[in-house]
Amino acid sequence: MKFKIPPIPLSSSKNSCFPILKSLMASSLTQTQTQTLTIHSDPPQPDPEDDLLCSDQQQQQQQQLLLSSSDTLPFSLGSLTRCLAGESHIDRAWAHWLKLGRPKLIVAPMVDNSELPFRMLCRKYGAEAAYTPMLHSRIFTETEKYRDQEFTTCKEDRPLFVQFCANDPDILLEAAKRVEPFCDYVDINLGCPQRIAKRGNYGAFLMDNLPLVKSLVQKLALNLQVPVSCKIRLFPDLQVTINYAKMLEEAGCSLLAVHGRTRDEKDGKKIRADWNAIRAVKDALRIPVLANGNIRHIDDVQKCLEETGAEGVLSAESLLENPALFAGYRTGEWVVGSEGCDKVGKLDQTDLLVEYLKLCERYPVPWRMIRAHVHKMLGDWFRLHPHVREDLNAQSKLTFEFLYNMVDRLRELGTKMPLYTKDSHEDRVLANGLATGNV
Repeated sequence: MKFKIPPIPLSSSKNSCFPILKSLMASSLTQTQTQTLTIHSDPPQPDPEDDLLCSDQQQQQQQQLLLSSSDTLPFSLGSLTRCLAGESHIDRAWAHWLKLGRPKLIVAPMVDNSELPFRMLCRKYGAEAAYTPMLHSRIFTETEKYRDQEFTTCKEDRPLFVQFCANDPDILLEAAKRVEPFCDYVDINLGCPQRIAKRGNYGAFLMDNLPLVKSLVQKLALNLQVPVSCKIRLFPDLQVTINYAKMLEEAGCSLLAVHGRTRDEKDGKKIRADWNAIRAVKDALRIPVLANGNIRHIDDVQKCLEETGAEGVLSAESLLENPALFAGYRTGEWVVGSEGCDKVGKLDQTDLLVEYLKLCERYPVPWRMIRAHVHKMLGDWFRLHPHVREDLNAQSKLTFEFLYNMVDRLRELGTKMPLYTKDSHEDRVLANGLATGNV
């Protein structure tokens, strides 16, 4: 099974958080415009070739697509009888979470970066659940090409959160119905802080219109078979945040992910997430809560779970650099001062990139996504060998042959940049097949 969504040109603005900015600005849409999370990559603005799929398997895969028309997706109106209030909603929320195995290690939603091949790589190295990239609900309902190219999945890609941005309950429901059979939660993005989100009136800027937020959650909770989840940021006032979270729970939200920063705190490397605030939200709610922020290596996972009481953690930026984070591997940046004894592992980022490329050959995605991951995973290598990065940037049309040869070239330069792991930990990882299993 597989599905996707469209190649939309990246904005010329380096800080743009969604690749559909140009199409949005050219349209006359008002409240159904879109937004998304920041694209974390260093490469220059890609050539239109980067919006092409990375494999010629598209034709045969599209024969398997189930998202092209809504009449192929069964939808039961029986879910309208679901009760949103009281213990029945809370009981169902926990029963569903327990059925999924209570995943603790979760890949956060990242525009253009949490696509199927990357999710599968992270799952191989310990991730227990994952979010799709944020999808624009209106474009998803209107454009087959967008659906086909931006949202894909497979039977191993579970548990799965499908995240949408939206500001129209009916359009959101139409988009959600299409993905309902293929996911475990339909998630509403209430946390994107970027300017495009402000212009489009979605993400964290819906915090200024709580009745609309409530109507979005209620619309899905009353009409979907799968649970509704939400991902939020903090208000500057903690009590307001708690009240906000309670409103979402009462509206029918069955799982809440809390990013421990406010809408104005956009730089995750300079501003630490507030785990105490997440703990306060967790203590005030009866549904499962996930914590997002400051998950840079495996030790942070345990600390965060202990300090927040959350059911699980989300990681984003750190996973882009090190998709094996949840398997206990860490980059050299986080070895100095770490607790315990770290040793050089049998894995580095070039190994992870090769595995990612092989997954892309199996599950084709637009080249722009691959280009962004190459820059993220090999950022430290490129700083040592900028001429290799320049050669990559000069390639307006990427190929797998070029990328595999680039990896070989870096290795031949003799650079050693291993990932590190605790003593005895890697042997356990290898025994579990994480580092040696087939991609």
